[in-house]
Amino acid sequence: MTPHSVSVEIGGRTLTISTGKYAKQAGGAVFVQQDESITLVTATAGEARAGLDFFPLTAIYQDRTGSYGRIPGGFFKREGRPNERETLASRVIDRSIRPMFPKAFKAETQVIATVVSYDPSSDTDVLSAIGASAALHISNVPFDTVVATVRIVRVDGEYVINPSNDQIEASDIHIVVSGTSNAISMVEGGANEAAESDMLDALELAHTEIKKLIVAIEELRGLCGKEKIEVVAPAGAPDGFDDAIFAAGRAPLVAALATPGKHERKTVMKNSRNGVIAEVIASHAPGADDDTVASLTSFGKAAWGKLLKAVMREGVIETGTRMDGRKTDEIRAIWSEVGVSPRAHGSAMFTRGETQVYANIALGTDYDAQRMDFANAQDTRRSWLLSYFFPPFCTGEAYRMMGPKRREIGHGALAHRALIPMLPDPEDFPYVVRSTCDVLESNGSSSMATVCGSTLAMLNAGVPLKASVAGIAMGLIKEGDKFAVLSDILGDEDGMGDMDFKVTGTEKGITAFQMDVKITGVDREIMDAALEQARVGRIHILGEMAKTMSEPAEEMSDYAPRITTIMIKPDKIRDIIGPGGKNIRAIQEATGTRVKVDDSGRVEIASVGVEGSNAAEAMIREITQEAEIGKIYVGVVKSIMAFGIFVEIWPGTDGLVRNGDLANEYIDNPADIFGEGDTMVVRCTGVDDRGRISLSRKAALDEAAAF
Repeated sequence: MTPHSVSVEIGGRTLTISTGKYAKQAGGAVFVQQDESITLVTATAGEARAGLDFFPLTAIYQDRTGSYGRIPGGFFKREGRPNERETLASRVIDRSIRPMFPKAFKAETQVIATVVSYDPSSDTDVLSAIGASAALHISNVPFDTVVATVRIVRVDGEYVINPSNDQIEASDIHIVVSGTSNAISMVEGGANEAAESDMLDALELAHTEIKKLIVAIEELRGLCGKEKIEVVAPAGAPDGFDDAIFAAGRAPLVAALATPGKHERKTVMKNSRNGVIAEVIASHAPGADDDTVASLTSFGKAAWGKLLKAVMREGVIETGTRMDGRKTDEIRAIWSEVGVSPRAHGSAMFTRGETQVYANIALGTDYDAQRMDFANAQDTRRSWLLSYFFPPFCTGEAYRMMGPKRREIGHGALAHRALIPMLPDPEDFPYVVRSTCDVLESNGSSSMATVCGSTLAMLNAGVPLKASVAGIAMGLIKEGDKFAVLSDILGDEDGMGDMDFKVTGTEKGITAFQMDVKITGVDREIMDAALEQARVGRIHILGEMAKTMSEPAEEMSDYAPRITTIMIKPDKIRDIIGPGGKNIRAIQEATGTRVKVDDSGRVEIASVGVEGSNAAEAMIREITQEAEIGKIYVGVVKSIMAFGIFVEIWPGTDGLVRNGDLANEYIDNPADIFGEGDTMVVRCTGVDDRGRISLSRKAALDEAAAF
């Protein structure tokens, strides 16, 4: 196989896609390189499988710690189950490429991205998404539309494409964007209260770079593309059968859609569908055998699905009425409450329509922070944690529960990202905060309800958020030149719409943004209208949340730890730690607290009760205090020398009282008058540059006599 490569300038740097040298038995394989980051991406399809009603696509992104010169931790010393970063990168690849396959293609397909070299100046997740499209396009796998991906951030008012980790850290807008040559198809990212217009500017610039990448991928296909697998469309229904379903089913379907309640509506629609299909089969194929009835029933269900989609979309476009009777910009009823759990440090229940999330907050100390071992981790420890759980009962189902699925990790990451800009500064609130969010009911965007519930729960816990954050899920119906934007979409509207996007933010601006587009031709006019309607909806939700709680609780839970912060001189740190940590362990054991000291001299004391915190602070101040010139101390004689007496003015700190300073008259032999262990009142008269303390009993006595 002849090696080929193409190069393109992206964000002012060269990006190269090459093939023909590695992994030659895969259906398609490419190396994608920018700077010193390299990923190997392969795309392979198996045999087509009959009877599947879904596309079995798997997208896998896998870091290799050796790619950045690190050996994995743990006993086994090898990579294990995908971590959060790998799962989120896999989702970006999947969401970018999945809509681009022929609908009739049902063969098992795998796209695997493996990091070969990791350079912090060019993150490999975006390179892998580019490689996925390129590997598919040059392979024999059917791939209708080429897609490409870039990351864009804004640093100091300037947009940067495929930035370094340092630029990402300094940015106030950070999004990953995928698109075709005609339109943007996927967005994932966040911002620090960005304006809607600024987000649109970022999307437009990202799309310009995407088009350049697509030209390069097409060029590579022209050099070495394989012949594509032929996709055979499944046999259709008999002539006139679908039309009969449409004619007989429209009136019962419209009536069924008017049924309030998700499950009630689902039941009525199912019964109506089954009745219509049975009626049409009886008239279309009287006396048919069981196999024919089964086949026609399958065709009937597919036709009913098409009819449902058409009726739903017609209603929205023509009358502005949705399947549950709401107007396009109407948000379902919202209610919430806080303090649900008396033992949690904070808790809240947030309900919007038939979506409900319970969030509880646990506050911890630095010892509870999550250790980060990702390739692109800016901080080694994470102090803000959010866990999202989607149990079967929330949709009225029962199935086997295992570990968190990709969807749960992705939805949790979106909610986690949404709240980051509004968290208090660690110096002001030195706690580790974890939000645990359980979806109790689901019918439309539980991730956005998670954002709202977590905000209320943190306020209930006394976390001083900079502002409250709310989220809303939006949809789009577009027919020709007409379009309608839907606020607070239902699950069914998500599946039958042309675009779904989730926006979180404060009253001032956007903090997180996720979008998937299913059609081409979503221009700036549509996006402007959609984001403005989302802004209005978000502010409405924030107003409803404020009725329950808008400011952090003045008092924290009795069960929450109290963290007291004091500053000491850095050269006193060793005194607190002690040899082998002896002193700090003794303080913690004696007071029941957790003590953390950093190199700046910042000391954090964590305790559930104030008594332990006060005791620990007193012990630390005693260890680290310094003698003050002119101050009177009551000390203990530690040793007697010919030239004076060493007096301990507090544990571990001695000063010298010379013979001439023991009394008004000179004492030639101090041992004749004083003994070890005697109490002595002294005054500090000086501290030299080596920290040696001079004391005077005579000065203390003179001061006492003056009173």
